Amino acid sequence: MTTAEIRAIGIYVPERAVSNEELSKTVDTSDEWIRSHTGIGNRHIAAPEEAASDLAIKAAKIALDKAQVDAMELDTIITATATGDYPGFPSTACIVQHALGAENAAAFDLLAGCTGFIYALSVARDMIIAGSARHILVIGAEVLTRITNWSDRNTAVLFGDGAGAAVVSANGKQDGRGILESVLRAEGAGAEYLMRKAGGSRHPFVDGETPADDLFLSMNGRRVYGFAVRVNTILINTLLRKANLRLEDINYIVPHQANERIIQAAAERLKIPMDKFFLNMAEYANTSAASVPIALNEMTEKGLLKRGDLIITLGFGAGLTYGGALIRW
Repeated sequence: MTTAEIRAIGIYVPERAVSNEELSKTVDTSDEWIRSHTGIGNRHIAAPEEAASDLAIKAAKIALDKAQVDAMELDTIITATATGDYPGFPSTACIVQHALGAENAAAFDLLAGCTGFIYALSVARDMIIAGSARHILVIGAEVLTRITNWSDRNTAVLFGDGAGAAVVSANGKQDGRGILESVLRAEGAGAEYLMRKAGGSRHPFVDGETPADDLFLSMNGRRVYGFAVRVNTILINTLLRKANLRLEDINYIVPHQANERIIQAAAERLKIPMDKFFLNMAEYANTSAASVPIALNEMTEKGLLKRGDLIITLGFGAGLTYGGALIRW
């Protein structure tokens, strides 16, 4: 039976890094407060001329080179992003497709907030198993600092920019490697807890009338925190049950890198040691749909992931959406 495997990952993060100390010069906060409440110490911010597609293209080229897959071999490009180059259309994926010269590929964006990469990975898996594609480029790319309200200390400290790309390919080797299970869910009743209010068809931008704050990301931190802790425990238990596995069988859990306290709370509920989780939000902050591939790339570069390892990836965010995947590396 053909499976869908992650053949290679590439990432790109902007050159400019902003530490908590630097941020505290313009935002009413401190390094101690940010680290103790989130685990974040740094974030990367895109240059003024860099859009989401620019980050995505650089990450994609690295992933394709590592996978030894030519852009002309791609059947589909899926870009998970909430901060695309343009509002609505054209899709950022189409801009990436043209830049890569992937003339045979379909291209579309997927909007599921911070769960975007997990959603896109599941879509790619299903397309490959169904036989409608052989090579799919899955990208998570965000320039969240463009929609961050820098006067809101509760959200300004949380976000960073970056992109991660994965080449997902058909694997017919019967070696057990691939994306084995996925779980995708949503709780739309919490849509207002994490949103950018103005600019869509519900609240169109009206010059001179639209409040400036409505153009930025806003979050009900307490509600999102409770949601995230709860769904992380659901996802881990569901994936283990679907695959008939025990926690001891899993080498690593790679969650969306939003807030260290969320992961700690979920770990306590499930009695999972923290060293089972891979965390790197200290360097990159919350890069939304890019956070999981950025984490996976760092793990491969550090030699933490070995062929045949079992890992669980988790996502949770705006929508509200949540999802997870069980992967044999």
